[in-house]
Amino acid sequence: MPKYDPLERYLRRKGGAELELSFADIERIIGGMLPNSAVRPQWWANEGADSRHVQARSWRGAGYDAFLIQGAERVRFAPRQA
Repeated sequence: MPKYDPLERYLRRKGGAELELSFADIERIIGGMLPNSAVRPQWWANEGADSRHVQARSWRGAGYDAFLIQGAERVRFAPRQA
């Protein structure tokens, strides 16, 4: 099972509601640590589901865009606009 699949399942269960998660929350969900690079906005880029960034596939596959809240180790997940 790919590392970020649990995050996709979690977000799908939220049914499109906007939510904010701490890095610690996300690490609990995926059962592992985020990489050090997760503090950079580029890591949270909302590239297409066919992206080479496996982490982006998880939230994009669940219908969300991710936005890093810099300096807070938090991420806002917002439903993608059609």
